[in-house]
Amino acid sequence: MQVLTRRELNRATLTRQLLLARADRTPLSVVEHLVGLNAQDPDPPYIGLWGRLTRFDVDDLTGLMTDRSVVRCTFLRGTQHTVTASDYLWIRPLLHPMLERLQRSAFRRATEGLDLPALLAEARGVIRSGDAVTRPQVGRALAALHPGRDPAALARSAQFLLSVLHPPPDSTWGRRGPTPFVLAEDWLGAALDEHAPVERLVLRYLAAFGPATVRDIGAWSGLTRLREVVDGLRPRLATFRDESRRELVDLPDAPRPSGDVEAPVRFLAALDNVLLGYHDRSRIVTDEQRRHVFLEASLTVDGFVRGLWRIRRHAGTATVVVRLFGGLSPAERDAMTAEALALARFAAPDADAHDVEELGLDAPWPSDTPWDCSGQGVNARR
Repeated sequence: MQVLTRRELNRATLTRQLLLARADRTPLSVVEHLVGLNAQDPDPPYIGLWGRLTRFDVDDLTGLMTDRSVVRCTFLRGTQHTVTASDYLWIRPLLHPMLERLQRSAFRRATEGLDLPALLAEARGVIRSGDAVTRPQVGRALAALHPGRDPAALARSAQFLLSVLHPPPDSTWGRRGPTPFVLAEDWLGAALDEHAPVERLVLRYLAAFGPATVRDIGAWSGLTRLREVVDGLRPRLATFRDESRRELVDLPDAPRPSGDVEAPVRFLAALDNVLLGYHDRSRIVTDEQRRHVFLEASLTVDGFVRGLWRIRRHAGTATVVVRLFGGLSPAERDAMTAEALALARFAAPDADAHDVEELGLDAPWPSDTPWDCSGQGVNARR
């Protein structure tokens, strides 16, 4: 069985993730190809698309959310994602058992003794009672019906167990804070597909993330018992091994470039799924770096994570602040600077000037550097 080196796996991942070369595609097709973009905060999906497309503007994604082609929702691993509406309708039912496990794990004691189906029916009524009912409002309304219960636990339970979405204009670029809930069937005007096979999801994963192990597929999706699913697909798959002799599966005709192919500098969105889509993430990030990249946005040089970044806006200047794990060659630093300036111009087109600031890994972030990519401040709303 052919052995794929770490660099070969890296290059396969980058080309599937559209990070080896920017693509001349529509944002909608990229969101679909990637099976969604991590959206714990509103800004990362915008950054993720900017880094993958030859042409992209903030309004491109906001428009897709406004016309309901794309939705923000609780999705893979129980985290927030931006996905196409068409994918949501068939993937969300496949994820429901995982979301039920998460609800039991986190809130079993808080909801013990409650009739969960009745609680969810009450939550549906609360969500439908207004145009912009937020999670805290759902929690308070449910707690009023069940005195002594934790409002946050009730609202979170509803979020895990109901098919709810976060509609625009909240959840869009630069708008952070409590977001409204809507029921998916109301917002999309369509019923969820309860009969889609999990094999379909596995094949979609491999197209965007392969080659991969069965454990990788489970880490990305949060699903269990995937070995038997992969075994049933074997006539349609190619198999390889990594340098640790673990079996990898992939689509036979999917691209797997040589490890010698050059990889450009890329500024990844915070919690980009390229970092979270595997159980073994060594194809792009080391174990030492992992604790950092789950807290910050990261950047890659030669295809591998080499630093962290934020955007600061101060006195009319938008600055990409970079903290590197190690040194760069002159050519790598030039490429990083050029990409950082392009990112600053994208994220802050209204700034008077754009700049790049490089810090050592142990240096603290400047106190006026916000967490959000848009550089508008952590509480930017209207």
